[in-house]
Amino acid sequence: HRQARQKRPPLSSETPVTQADTIAAIATPPGTGGIGIVRASGPGAERIGRALFRPSKTSNPLLSHRLSHGKIVCPTTGRILDEVLLVFMRAPRSFTGEDTLEIHCHGGPLILEEVLTAVLRAGARPAEPGEFTRRAFLNGRLDLAQAEAVQEMITARSQRGLDLALGHLRGDLSRSIGELRAALLDVLALLEAEIDFQEEDGVEASPRDALLDRLRDIAARIGGLTASYGEGRMAREGARVVITGKANAGKSSLFNRLLGEDRAIVTPHAGTTRDFIEEGASIRGVPVRYVDTAGIRAARDPAEREGIDRVWRQAAAADVVVILLDGSVPFTTEDRDIVAANRDRNVVVAMNKSDLPAVLREDSLPGEITGREILRVSARTGEGIPALRDAVFAALGRAAGASRSEAVLTNLRHKVALERSCASLRAAEQGLSGGLSPEFAAFDLREALGALGEVTGQTIGEEVLDRIFSTFCIGK
Repeated sequence: HRQARQKRPPLSSETPVTQADTIAAIATPPGTGGIGIVRASGPGAERIGRALFRPSKTSNPLLSHRLSHGKIVCPTTGRILDEVLLVFMRAPRSFTGEDTLEIHCHGGPLILEEVLTAVLRAGARPAEPGEFTRRAFLNGRLDLAQAEAVQEMITARSQRGLDLALGHLRGDLSRSIGELRAALLDVLALLEAEIDFQEEDGVEASPRDALLDRLRDIAARIGGLTASYGEGRMAREGARVVITGKANAGKSSLFNRLLGEDRAIVTPHAGTTRDFIEEGASIRGVPVRYVDTAGIRAARDPAEREGIDRVWRQAAAADVVVILLDGSVPFTTEDRDIVAANRDRNVVVAMNKSDLPAVLREDSLPGEITGREILRVSARTGEGIPALRDAVFAALGRAAGASRSEAVLTNLRHKVALERSCASLRAAEQGLSGGLSPEFAAFDLREALGALGEVTGQTIGEEVLDRIFSTFCIGK
């Protein structure tokens, strides 16, 4: 994407210190592996490579983008530290846009620490979290949405989340934002022309209806992109599915059955679970956190009362609530309280213990769940569990909402920025509809443009950048 790769000037009037330094870090995860990489970036990368590397054959081992075999030595003693492959990438054809050196060592923690220490002694300084990616942003190699996508790819928990992060890294979201900014700039240009020439004879104002139609169209497109956040959040973070029901309804047994392992303690005695337990799984590639909760009943002590209070808090934060009824006993006051408390939530209703004689009749259920599909399941035998998973998956789709946008938001910061942009567009629309001077609408449109620019980094402050990149790992 051309816009994403344009050279971006530093955000402050002074050249950041980080751009004058050479930074270094271990770029591979902690632990033991076959290969580990030490990365250095900055103006001293080539000098450090020549000081530390002893090639096996070639007389010029630092040709750009060529792997060379050799040894890394200590810069003070000359002691051989490891047999390595080395690659030097000359600016601007590197991830950071700077001269970059990568040393591919054997993957032992001690080896990597020794090689990193040698690089630091040769003139580099330790990199801060996310500093390599931050330099890529400051040097125009990535825009801010693409830079954040690097972290999303590393932390992806599902194939869908990885696909979305890869799309953002390719520039899918950046292109959508760029198109919205271009459309807003066109409208702003018409308004500013009207402001500049409104007192001159022969200059007609832009038709209000046409401007309003264009603003509404842009607002709808931003709204569609914002609405995609539910889907993106679930793909990135996973959905919370809370299992609730009265004591001894079989919640822990169902929890274990859904996970396919004995994670929660199950006994014949009611009230075994006093606190909530959660564990991760997936449904058709969507990451899910199942939450087993304490049974709802009249609390017998402060610990049980606190456990029940936590049930309500978990249900309030859930993407889907599974209400589990006990089909082997009549409908109770506790069942009624649970149904009433979750009336306005995204609910799946299941009737457990289908392997026992049926006592609970559907015609005895309250109006809140009359007409809903009641799934009959047996946590003991597994009967009905596939249908329950399908129902939960469908409910997750309702929680995510229908996306009207090709790009999908996965980042809360982006969602908040788009919501602010939409609010400014609504203010501009109201001002124009109400007959206010176009200066007011132009101000609101500039605010909307600024909010959109925060997503890709055209309008962003150092403090926000510090907060964003501090969440990255060292070495990335």
